[in-house]
Amino acid sequence: MTYAAFRSIGAYIPPKIMTNADFEKIIDTTDEWITKRTGIKERRISEVDEASSDLGARAAEVAIQRAGISKEEVDLVICATVTPDYLCMPSTACLIASKVGLPNVMAFDISAACTGFVYAVSIAKAFIESGMKKNVLIIGAETYSSILDYTDRGTCFIFGDGAGAAIISATTNKDEAIIDVNCSSDGNYEDLIKTPGGGSKHPCSAEVLENKMACIKMKGNETFKLAVKTLTSDVQVMMQKHNLSNEDITHFIPHQANYRIIKAVGEALGLSDEQTVVTVDKYGNTSAASIPMAMNYAFEQGRIKAGDTVLFDAFGGGLTWGSALFKFAPKK
Repeated sequence: MTYAAFRSIGAYIPPKIMTNADFEKIIDTTDEWITKRTGIKERRISEVDEASSDLGARAAEVAIQRAGISKEEVDLVICATVTPDYLCMPSTACLIASKVGLPNVMAFDISAACTGFVYAVSIAKAFIESGMKKNVLIIGAETYSSILDYTDRGTCFIFGDGAGAAIISATTNKDEAIIDVNCSSDGNYEDLIKTPGGGSKHPCSAEVLENKMACIKMKGNETFKLAVKTLTSDVQVMMQKHNLSNEDITHFIPHQANYRIIKAVGEALGLSDEQTVVTVDKYGNTSAASIPMAMNYAFEQGRIKAGDTVLFDAFGGGLTWGSALFKFAPKK
């Protein structure tokens, strides 16, 4: 049998910091209000000449190096993003492959919003277990600053920029295998989180530009309630399926959207603060990049070690959601 192993993690964190105090200067808000509502203190912003592919390429370089493989061994690149370099083509994954210096390789993007990285884990696992690929580079890369309306005091302070990447590789050792990935969606809730303009539904026009319809719009209160319920139930199903208790989870890495959501889900699942990785205060919500950025932070802090059991849990626009359960298995 061929299994898929989660070999490495990497990230690129843009150095430019935008604090809550900076938002006090441009919208009617306060540091206290933002912190109490979301737990966010600061977020990272890419440079003007940096696109998602630039962030993703830097994260990818780290993941490949840490996996202990050559660039020639990477045979598939998947980029999860809702802020691609170009609306239609070429894909951000193709650009990342080129910037990293990979030889001819299959590459494509996926769009599953904040659940994108978990979807990418699922796809990589399927490609490897089918025998089609051996080393898959997956990336979550976002430049949310490019789709924010900085006059919208309900959303503009929530999001940040950044990228995370991982290598998923083939193994014959079942002890190293990704245990399970579960992803789903429900388009009936499309209006909760969306960018209404710029696509085929509302093509680019003077009206779209004037009304900032290509910027993200979100119904925060409705999203909050549904996120807590969905994130909790998704993990409960996963743990029951594999007969696991909360003590079996070494690291719980949820999507970093809002500290109150993370806290509510953790408490509902009986997971402690020590088990839960939190970076929303440092990076804000970086959508598809948030989970790999959080895992990379914990890894670089020395918290995540070989053999640890890691649980991802994500929820995003679409609506989409998903969870992944695996042993962190760096190459020996």
